[in-house]
Amino acid sequence: MLRTTLAGLRAHKLRLLLTSLAIALGVGFITGTFVLTDTIDAGFTQKFSAAADRIDAAVLPGPGEGSAKTPSISGEVLERVRAVAGVADAQGLVQGTSALIGKDGKAAGDYPTAGVSIAEGSLNRTLITSGAAPRSATEAVLDENTARTRGFAVGDGIGVLDFKNVRHEFTLVGLFDVGLNQELGYTGAVGFTAGTARAMTGEKGFREIDVAAAEGVTQERVRGAVAAAVGSDYRVMTGERFAEVTAEQNGADTTMIKLGLLLFGLVAMFVAALVIYNTFNILIAQRTREMALLRCIGATRGQVFGSVVLESAVVGLVSSVLGLLLGYGLGAGALAVLTSVGAPLPSATASLAPRTVVLGLVIGLVVTVGAALLPARSATRVAPIAALRTQVEERTFRAGLVRVVVAALFLVAGVGATVTALTMKSGESALMVVVAGGALVFLAVLTFGPVIVKPLGAFVGWLPARLFGVPGRLAVDNSGRNPKRSATTTVALTVGVTLMTLIAVLTGTMRVTYSQKLDEQFPVDYMVQAQDRDSGLPRALAEELRTRPELTSVVAFRETAAKGDRGDEYEVGTFTAASGFSPELDTGSIDLLRPGTAVVADYVVKQRGLKVGDRLPVRTARAGTVDLTVVSTFNSQNVSLAGITVPEQDFERYFGTVDDSRVMINARDGVSPEQARKVVEAAAQPYPTAKVASSTDVRGEFDEALDMMLMIITGLLGLAVLISLLGIANTLSLSVHERTRESALLRALGLTRPQLRRMLSVEALILGLIGALVGVVLGVTFGWAAARAMMADAVFQLPVLQILAFMALSGLAGVLAAVLPARRAARASIVGSLAAG
Repeated sequence: MLRTTLAGLRAHKLRLLLTSLAIALGVGFITGTFVLTDTIDAGFTQKFSAAADRIDAAVLPGPGEGSAKTPSISGEVLERVRAVAGVADAQGLVQGTSALIGKDGKAAGDYPTAGVSIAEGSLNRTLITSGAAPRSATEAVLDENTARTRGFAVGDGIGVLDFKNVRHEFTLVGLFDVGLNQELGYTGAVGFTAGTARAMTGEKGFREIDVAAAEGVTQERVRGAVAAAVGSDYRVMTGERFAEVTAEQNGADTTMIKLGLLLFGLVAMFVAALVIYNTFNILIAQRTREMALLRCIGATRGQVFGSVVLESAVVGLVSSVLGLLLGYGLGAGALAVLTSVGAPLPSATASLAPRTVVLGLVIGLVVTVGAALLPARSATRVAPIAALRTQVEERTFRAGLVRVVVAALFLVAGVGATVTALTMKSGESALMVVVAGGALVFLAVLTFGPVIVKPLGAFVGWLPARLFGVPGRLAVDNSGRNPKRSATTTVALTVGVTLMTLIAVLTGTMRVTYSQKLDEQFPVDYMVQAQDRDSGLPRALAEELRTRPELTSVVAFRETAAKGDRGDEYEVGTFTAASGFSPELDTGSIDLLRPGTAVVADYVVKQRGLKVGDRLPVRTARAGTVDLTVVSTFNSQNVSLAGITVPEQDFERYFGTVDDSRVMINARDGVSPEQARKVVEAAAQPYPTAKVASSTDVRGEFDEALDMMLMIITGLLGLAVLISLLGIANTLSLSVHERTRESALLRALGLTRPQLRRMLSVEALILGLIGALVGVVLGVTFGWAAARAMMADAVFQLPVLQILAFMALSGLAGVLAAVLPARRAARASIVGSLAAG
C-alpha cells in the first residue's frame, strides 16, 4: 500500500499542486508573522543590550515619587549615588518639554518636542549620527527625523521655547538617533547639556540616574550598594535588567501585533482546510474504481484509509516546507518595506527560529491530515463490487434530518446571541457576544450550505443563463449538480468576503458616526488651541480675532483644576460668549447661568448624584469654598464645556486671571474658507504655540487613519480570498478531469470549444457569486450588529460601491480561476475522451 500510494503521488503530481499552494500560503503567512515579530524582538533586545553595556545600574523613580505625570528623582539623591563606594560615575537624565520653532515661526508638530539632556563621557547612551554632542549652553542637537522633516542641518541656528514659552536661540551642532524610544520618536527631541536641559524644561529632578561601576565591581554589587543608599522609595536595577525593561516599554513586546496577524493566518488556514477537504473529496470520488480494485485484491479498509492519510501527510509536509520558505521571504520583505517607509525598527537579519520551523510543519501537517480524514473515511466505504462497473455513479445529495436540526440549532443560537448583544450596554462585552453569534450563524451556513447552494445558484445564474444561452444554462445546472462540493467550494470564498464586507461596513459606519459627532462637538469653522494642551493662549489672541470683519463669532474658553468638598478633582471653566453662542443642554439653558450658579456635565452629575437645584461645593484658589447652584446639565460628549462651567465674572473672582485654553471661531457668511483661515492664522502667527485646526482637518486625519486600516485589513484578508480562489480553480480542474467523457459527449453533440470554455467560465462565475452573495449578507448583517454593539448611537452606513466591488471582483476572480481548466477541457480530443470514459 505504501508503494501504491507513493506511485499514485508520482503519477498525479499536478492534481495536488493547487492544494499544496493553498496550504503553503497559509503556513507561509503564519511563518512570516513569526519571522517578522521575532526579528523585531531580537533587534530591539540587541539594540538595548548594546546601549545598556554603557551602564552598570540605573535608578528610577518609585511609584510615589514626583507628580503623577512626571515622576522624578531629586538632585540630592544623585549626590548620594555619586558618594557610594564602587561608583565611578553617575549622571542624571533630564526630560521635559521644549518646543522647537519651525522655519515658519510656529511650534513644530502637533505636540511639542521633548527637551532631553545628553550625558557626558562613558555614560552617554545617545547615538550621535552627525556632528557632535552639545558642549556649551548655546549648543543643541536634534533628532534625525525632526531635522529632516523640518529642514534643519548641522550648523543651522534653531529657536526653542522654554517651559515659560520664552524663545531661546541655539546652534545645531549635531543630529542624533532616538533609537527605539517611542515617546521621543513620536514628539521629536532637542538635546542639551544637563544644565541647559533643566533650565529649558523647568524640570527640578531627573527621569533616571545612570551609574557606571568602578573597575572590578560587578553590576549586582553596585546595584545593591546604590539600592541601600537611596532606600526603598526608588527602583534600582542592573544594566542588563534595565535593558530588558526598557525594551518591553518601548515596543519590543510585539505580542499584540503577533496575535493580530496570527488571526488572519488562522483564517487563511481555515480556508485552506476547506480547499483540502474539497480536493480530497473529489479525488476519492474520481478514484472509486481504483479503491474498489484495491479492495478486490485484498486491501483492507484500514489500508485504504491509511493510504489516503499518508497521501495527505506527504502533501502537508511538502506544502509546509514550501510555506516555511515562503514565510521567510514574506517576513524579510515586510521588514524591508517597513524600514523603507521610515518605521522605527532595529536593523536585524530575518531568521527562522527552531520554534517557527516546528510550528509551521506541525500546523501544515495537522490541518492537511485533519481535513483529509473525512474523505479518507468515505474511501473505506467503497464496495469492491464498484470495480466491476464501467461508469461510476454520481452520488446524489440528500439533506438528512440531522443536518437540518444541527443547522437550525446553530442558527437559532447565533441569532439569539446577536439579539442579546444588541440589548446589552455598548462595549467590549457586547461586541464579543456579537462575534460569538456571528460564528454560530456561520456554522449554520456551513452546515446548511449544500441545501441552499442550488437555489442560490439558480438565483445568481438567472442572468448568465439568459446572456450565454446553452452554455449558460448548462453552467447553472452544473453548479448545483453536486451541492456538497459546490457548498464547500463557495464557503471558502464566503469567509473572506464576509470579513471584508464586515470591515467595510464597520469603517463606513464609524466614519459617518464620527463625522456627526464631530459636527456636534466641533460646531465651528476653526479652533485655536495651544500645542501643549496643559498651557494656555494669551487673551490678546481672542481680542485680535474679534476685531476682524471676516469673522462673526469668537468664543474663548478658560479652564482650571479645582477640588470639591470630598477631595474630588474637577475641571472648572468659563467662556467669553459671542452672539449666537447657545450650546444644546440636556436640561435648562445657558442663559440661566447667573452669579453663584453652574452648568454641570453629566459625569459630574452621576458622580455626585446631583439634579437641577442642588448645591455643589467647590474649593477655589481665591474665594475659598463656594456653593454653586446647579441650573443646567449637559452631555459632555456633545458639548465642549468644562465639567463645571460658571459665569465669567465668578471665574475671575474664584481663580484670578487665567489664559484661554481654546478659542472657537466662525467665519462670516460669504467669506471663503481659504480667506477666513488666512485671517485666523495671521492672528495666531505672533504666538508660536497657537495651533489652528478646522473640522475639515480633524475629519481628514480620521478618514486617513480609517482608510489605512481598511487597506491593511483588506490586504491581509486578501490572502484568504486568494486561497479560496485556488480552491475554485482546483475544484474546476478536478471536475474537468472527472467530467472528461461528459465534456466529450457535449462536444460530439455540437457544443463548440468556445462554448465549452464559456460553460466552465460561467460555472466558476456562479460559484464566485454564490460565495460573494452569502458573504455580503453575513458581512452587512454582523457589521451592523458589531457597530451597534460598539456604539449605541452609531449611524449605520452601507458602503454600496465597496460591496458591489467585492461581488464583481469575486465573480471576475472566479472566471479567471477557470481559464486554465476550461482551456484544458476545450483542447481534449473528443474520440480520446470518449474512449477513456
